Amino acid sequence: MQNARLRRRRAARGRLLSLSDSQIDGTLSLTRAQLSGGLRLNATCVNAPAEDRLAVFAGGLVVDVGCFARGAVLTGGVRLTGARMNGGLFMEGAKLVNPGRIALDAQSMVVEDTAEFSQGFSAFGTVRIRNARFTGIVSFSRAFLDSGDPARMALHASHMTADELLLWPEERIKGRVSLSYSRVSLVMDHPDIWPDELYLNGLVYETLRGGEFKDRLSWVSRDPEFHLQPFEQLATWYHSVGHDDLARKVQLAKLRARRRSLNPVGKGWNTLLDWTVGYGYRPWLAFAWFGVLLVAGTVVFSLDRPTPIKQPAEVPRFHALVYSLDLLIPIDTFGQQQAFDPSGWSRWVAYGLVAAGWVLATALIAGVTRVLRPN
Repeated sequence: MQNARLRRRRAARGRLLSLSDSQIDGTLSLTRAQLSGGLRLNATCVNAPAEDRLAVFAGGLVVDVGCFARGAVLTGGVRLTGARMNGGLFMEGAKLVNPGRIALDAQSMVVEDTAEFSQGFSAFGTVRIRNARFTGIVSFSRAFLDSGDPARMALHASHMTADELLLWPEERIKGRVSLSYSRVSLVMDHPDIWPDELYLNGLVYETLRGGEFKDRLSWVSRDPEFHLQPFEQLATWYHSVGHDDLARKVQLAKLRARRRSLNPVGKGWNTLLDWTVGYGYRPWLAFAWFGVLLVAGTVVFSLDRPTPIKQPAEVPRFHALVYSLDLLIPIDTFGQQQAFDPSGWSRWVAYGLVAAGWVLATALIAGVTRVLRPN
């Protein structure tokens, strides 16, 4: 057992602080310390006192060369709030134990170069790197993230900035994950590790790696509340890499997801837009419906011809196909609708075709307008 308070006084004016292979019962306090030669905590074991549960208290710590805590076992919270690691942070194989609480609190931390929470790194409790700044890679490759409570955050990385985020732990993340309002040039992850609740609203990225298209649709749909931005960002990325067809599918998925939050009238209208024109992203659906109805009308009025309603000399020759077209097109185009009147059951078919024509025309206009003016 070593004296943590003494080390803090040395650290405030020291160059290199090495506590590797040490056993510390208590809190290691390095608050606002400045270490020009680096910090070594490799294989160090720190057991926090039960009353405060802080194993390492190092808010405002500045390390110029690099901070190494490979294989360290830190039982209790680790506080690095506002710390600055100018030579990188390396915690490969480290074990942080504070289940149901904050395992690592590194809000507003700045790391120049690489931050390695990888190669067997395990956190039993929340890893909080909210508003942190990383100029290189942030790696959770082959790590273990377990909040200790499914309702708590396993990784709270909102408002973060990084060049690359490698979020590929050894197994599925246990707990929620937030990347909201972060800016990451490259995100590399895999659907096998995503938790049920994943917050991506406001996340901006340039490149995605890992997962197929269907997986990415699931990725942006894991927020308990609907948000437009994750869908828009994903569609923008697919468009930027030349997959315009997939970008349109993302926009469709966005509108379908949004439908769940609407009132019954809105849901009904949105469902109609979806079925008829795919919200304007699939206008060919309207023509397909038009073709099906045209064939149905032609068959019906060939079997049950309408009665002429004009003088024989004024009645044009009846064509079931043209008559059905006249019913479906909202304006009287061929003069057949004004010259013939169906009777019996076929009259209801005629009414249905007229109504369907107006619905298709309205849906097509509304859908195209939605695409051209999505806001």
